[in-house]
Amino acid sequence: MNAIPSEKTESTSTETDSNLAAVSEVEAGIRDFVRNDIAYLRRPVPGAMNTEANAKEASAKLEPTTEATVTNVNSLIQRVAGTSLGEIEKLVTELESLRDLLHEEGQRVQREISGYAQLSQAAMKSTRMIADNVSQWKRTAENLRNG
Repeated sequence: MNAIPSEKTESTSTETDSNLAAVSEVEAGIRDFVRNDIAYLRRPVPGAMNTEANAKEASAKLEPTTEATVTNVNSLIQRVAGTSLGEIEKLVTELESLRDLLHEEGQRVQREISGYAQLSQAAMKSTRMIADNVSQWKRTAENLRNG
């Protein structure tokens, strides 16, 4: 009985170790890829001197690869921002539509309540008139019996 649980823990331990090793390997690969992908951005421009004028000129003129990277990054940002802005504008439009709908429904409910209030007042007046007429008929009937 004791051999079965220990075998399970050993196999589970081996699987966990292999999973951790695979995760570490993937993370290391990602780190290497990122380092290699942006490493050229950290390298100094060949033949550039450290004078202030050259620094200004270098910043004004980017290397073709750096310029392409900047263009790619700008393009990516515009696509991501464009998608996000489009979604935000869509949500704002939907919220404005819902606000208008709620406003219209609120006005409709107010009209309905006003109509029911008028109907209720009319019903109360009619009931009062009927009650007054019935009480007058009762008095007249009693007067005729007594009289």
